Amino acid sequence: MKRFTHRHRRVATTLGALAALVVPGVAWAGDGLNGADTAWILVATALVLFMNIPGLALFYGGLVRTKSVLSVLMQCFAITCVVSMLWVMGVYSMAFGEAMPFWGGLGKAFFNGVTDQTMTGTIPEMLFSMFQLTFAIITPALVIGAFAERVRFSAVMIFTILWLVLVYAPICHWVWGGGWLQERNFMDFAGGAVVHVNAGIAALVGALMLGRRKGFPNTLMLPHNVTMTFTGAAMLWVGWFGFNAGSALAADGNAARAMIVTHMGAAAGSLAWMAMEWIRHGKPSVLGIVTGMVAGLGTITPASGFVGVGGAIAIGLMAGFVCYWATQIIKQKLHIDDSLDVFPVHGVGGILGTILTGVFAATSLGGVGYAEGMTMSSQVTIQVVGVLATALYSGVMTYVILKIADVMVGIRVSKDEETEGLDLVLHDERGYNLDTLSH
Repeated sequence: MKRFTHRHRRVATTLGALAALVVPGVAWAGDGLNGADTAWILVATALVLFMNIPGLALFYGGLVRTKSVLSVLMQCFAITCVVSMLWVMGVYSMAFGEAMPFWGGLGKAFFNGVTDQTMTGTIPEMLFSMFQLTFAIITPALVIGAFAERVRFSAVMIFTILWLVLVYAPICHWVWGGGWLQERNFMDFAGGAVVHVNAGIAALVGALMLGRRKGFPNTLMLPHNVTMTFTGAAMLWVGWFGFNAGSALAADGNAARAMIVTHMGAAAGSLAWMAMEWIRHGKPSVLGIVTGMVAGLGTITPASGFVGVGGAIAIGLMAGFVCYWATQIIKQKLHIDDSLDVFPVHGVGGILGTILTGVFAATSLGGVGYAEGMTMSSQVTIQVVGVLATALYSGVMTYVILKIADVMVGIRVSKDEETEGLDLVLHDERGYNLDTLSH
């Protein structure tokens, strides 16, 4: 009889745990934890990490030339590892510690006081921290696209460490950690300013400081593997659902809204970019349609939890059109060698989406509305202030950090090393040993 009772108790416990994971609103008694929310954010966290490795790594890797493909993959992987260590050591605390205007302090350094029992809303704080870590990983990883094929690996590591601490953590705190922009009702659902404006401006500064690749703009520098880029882009599209819908921090209607508007923004951006190429060049390209997708995703990101489907389509269409022309101006008119178009796609897209959030969040346009006391005019004003503050701070600090890295190790390889390729020069490896395969 005791065995029978014990077995049924175990069954009941298991069923209760399963119910907490699959039934919305079921919480674990006494601790405020919601099983459905926790399960969703666990999945969303994995999706966002998937965006960086392998998604962004393959997307960027296919865009560079054969001789430097491994350098890009190495940078994405190493950034993931370095940022993860720094996050636990103190960056999480700086971003999400005490609610102060400009930074969160070091009270939670080395996860002091963060256990599997502490909560952030209805999910464990450890899970919240891991979810936010994936954002901290992909932001500096986006920046390296502007440095591609000519930056020293040691400089990338120094840049990542200093930039994460001095740029990403403060801006993240301003917007999401109880800082001055959050207090003023700045709207950035999933990283328009924190991720895309921040990374885009840093990329522009980096491209200017490193200078052009040898032969740019006269030498044609085609992607070595568009198939690889397409594969990475497809992974980014799927992973972005975790990025945006996961930012609801709950399995609820807001997450559902964020998911569908993310999808529509990506689709609209793809079609707009494809149309521009088709009109101008007579043929649509695979590279163009996937770049339009990334532009649409980056632009809808800040608005994703605030706008309706119609607003998302409008934002996505504008993203494809505006970001397409931004790439033409940056490279063909200004001859700035932002190797993988980080600023015109992510920076311009982030600026556009963040400001348009203040327009399309209006209930009359299908959005969720503004914070109490805010009008469209006041909301757009604070959106512009947030964009300008992010851009100015990121730009100045990126310049200082790259100057420090240049003094320490030199940020750019020599012309001869660039000609040979970063894979052999910096990592003593080749991405493709075709001679060996032929034998």
